Amino acid sequence: MTPKELSKDKSFQNKKMGWKSSRGARYLLFLFMLILFYVSLSPSLLPERYDIQQGTRSEKEIKAPMQIQDNQARALAQEQAAESVQPIYQYVSLRNESLITSILDRIDRLNQDDISSDDKIEIYKQEIPQRLKDSVTNFINNNRSSGIYSEPLLEEIRKVTESQSYRIPEETYIKIARLSSDQIKEMKPVARELVSRLMVDQITDASIPRAKVAEMVNTSSLNDRTSREVVQELTRFVITSNKFYDEEATKEAKAKARENTPPVYIEEGETLVAKGEIITEEVYKLLSDNKLLRDEVNYWPQFGLLLLSLFLSLGILMYMKQMSNPEFKYNNAQLLMLLCVFVITIGSMHLVAFLQTDGRVFVGYLAPVGIGVMLITLLLDIPLAYISAIIFGIVASIILNTQQNENFDFNFGLFTVIVSFVAIFATDKASQRSTLLKSGIMVSLIGSLVVFMLSILGDGDWDRTNALYGVGFAFAGGILMAILAIGLMPFFESTFGILSALKLVELSNPNHPLLRKLLTETPGTYHHSVMVGNLSEAAAEAIGADGLLCRVGSYYHDIGKTKRPIYFIENQNNMENPHDTLDPKLSKSIIIAHARDGVEMQKDYKLPKRIRDIAEQHHGTTFLHFFYQKAIKQAEEAGVEPDFTEEDFRYPGPKAQSKEAAIVGIADSVEAAVRSLRKPTVEQVETMIEKIIKSRLDDHQLNDCDLTMRELDIVAKTLKEAVMGIFHSRIEYPEEIKKPKS
Repeated sequence: MTPKELSKDKSFQNKKMGWKSSRGARYLLFLFMLILFYVSLSPSLLPERYDIQQGTRSEKEIKAPMQIQDNQARALAQEQAAESVQPIYQYVSLRNESLITSILDRIDRLNQDDISSDDKIEIYKQEIPQRLKDSVTNFINNNRSSGIYSEPLLEEIRKVTESQSYRIPEETYIKIARLSSDQIKEMKPVARELVSRLMVDQITDASIPRAKVAEMVNTSSLNDRTSREVVQELTRFVITSNKFYDEEATKEAKAKARENTPPVYIEEGETLVAKGEIITEEVYKLLSDNKLLRDEVNYWPQFGLLLLSLFLSLGILMYMKQMSNPEFKYNNAQLLMLLCVFVITIGSMHLVAFLQTDGRVFVGYLAPVGIGVMLITLLLDIPLAYISAIIFGIVASIILNTQQNENFDFNFGLFTVIVSFVAIFATDKASQRSTLLKSGIMVSLIGSLVVFMLSILGDGDWDRTNALYGVGFAFAGGILMAILAIGLMPFFESTFGILSALKLVELSNPNHPLLRKLLTETPGTYHHSVMVGNLSEAAAEAIGADGLLCRVGSYYHDIGKTKRPIYFIENQNNMENPHDTLDPKLSKSIIIAHARDGVEMQKDYKLPKRIRDIAEQHHGTTFLHFFYQKAIKQAEEAGVEPDFTEEDFRYPGPKAQSKEAAIVGIADSVEAAVRSLRKPTVEQVETMIEKIIKSRLDDHQLNDCDLTMRELDIVAKTLKEAVMGIFHSRIEYPEEIKKPKS
């Protein structure tokens, strides 16, 4: 690439990162962290005062001097009543059976016309999708003035049917153009019956009934394979939602719920402001009207709390600067996740502190103080978890403190730090979610021991009852910590796109529906994927990349081959290669489609994006030499100029965007190449690996990932060693020279 192209590419990558690498967003997140510390610590650190100001917490309980209508509470009750109203859906029949019949009738008429197959294909590509659009449009226009359906509902029908539309594969149009009248006649009743059966249920997501089509077609009366495939795709195409969200009816129901909400009154003598409650604008005005306020405020405690919050925030900031000078190791999405973890951990401390009293101080040990470091260990890294443990210890010593004359409680601070360190140690290298429960038990045992130790320290006069309660609450807190970690992990994994080791291990389970499908329907591809997983994991770990991600990504990278398994050579056992009789362009389309099909299947099963990216990117934009040469040869034999270029015989991409995707792509090619050798030697394997990597470099397939030449050399060496280990029984070694007989 030229310097200008490199500059453009770098600019594009920076733009693509967006807010995740923005310096302004980063410091804004740290500002939120400071605000979190300030707000969460203010109830415990701000001293008792007699002057009440808006936004502060009340020092005493204030009661109503008379009956007052609480408009704010009524408004909140109205909104809660409105929120409790469930969305209203309308069942609407779009007569999908008639649509598929009309499509098949049109196919029957057009296939009898004396026009070329290519012209028919182009007509079908335009006309079949348009028929569905016209059908929906006609339904909307016919019902617009009927008064049966509201205008928002009709627009919702249009929007949903368009967003859930199904794209018929290119090869299906080729098969449609070749259908005979007898085939279509046999297909009509089957297709109509399938659509009728599937549309009986109320459908909000068309992908669900579409997933059942293949099985139903296979059990139908159709024997011809082409007919089954065409009926399957056309049925999927005409299946739409028939249950739509009625916005107007829902709004009416919410409005009625608001109207039926009774007024809320504060009776004379009833509490207006509880002790410690924040004074909002509405409460402040209410108190002012009742002449219950004074004006003098001391701002020095607030300033001291601001400094403490600043120091805690700077502790995290300086750690990250130290660990990743001059740039941050973490992107802003991870910092936002860290902020959420702090919110959850500190929030849990406050919930437990609410249950504490001077006589029940031991309740504070129930707080799951180690939940934050467990999540940070699993989702970010261990050094950051240790820094966070110290900060959580300081925060817990303030929030859980019940001593009026002290700002910090040493017992809760030490307990939090020790429990957090144990949680980090127990959670590190966790490979299963059950490990988190075991970690919780370990934390419970150590936490209970720490509470017992703190109880007996001092002058020896300790309260055995409170100590026993403290030990029990500490044990329960450890179990609660593990339960929360297990419950919160999926939230963070899905919301922030984190692919943790726990999730990867779950996805590698052979009982996963997609892997079971791969094993049962395409055993050759399954074996190939396992081999690629072994190779890519070894190569990735050799350069410090994510080996587990490579292994699991390899398991799923060829899942799209299950749609048309016999068109891939590893699944062609004792049978002719169907590509021998196919047009090379069609063969190319089938081969290329497996990457796209795999991504779609993974989306249906909600696999993480990084796994889908490997399936989509492992071929990059590589060139299908074999089918291109075959197409060239056919054109030469026919004496015509080729109507295609090399670009037409390339995968659509994108190129590998990560080290893991690039390594899987290389390992995929290496495994397939070595398997094609009858009796591979060490020299052949080494030469082939170098040739594959050089080919990818020359074809610019590795331009978008950050693999260095040194790392590629390590990958090549590791792959050679791994291949020699896997195929050791097939590697030829020089025979020993026999000594002549004396």
